[in-house]
Amino acid sequence: MTTRPTLRHVVFFSAKDKADIPRIVEGLALLAGIPHSTSFEVRQNTQSDALSSEVDVIVYAEFASHEALAAYKADPLYDASIKAVRPLRDMRIAADF
Repeated sequence: MTTRPTLRHVVFFSAKDKADIPRIVEGLALLAGIPHSTSFEVRQNTQSDALSSEVDVIVYAEFASHEALAAYKADPLYDASIKAVRPLRDMRIAADF
């Protein structure tokens, strides 16, 4: 069995306007400045799956504990990212496992 992080946090976003995808990525990239994750990425979806094109941007982060995820969400940069991205996004789906 492989060693895996305690908690993986994945969030999928769709843009209201596809022209805003770079701004969404930029707004979500603010989250990289939060020190509580052990791994963090923001990527634009390559949309290479012919059966699914709903997701435009993905945030992937790993945390050592649920407390670390809570601290991440309590950081002021998290609020700044929400303020930058919320007006530009349509869908947001988060999963923690």
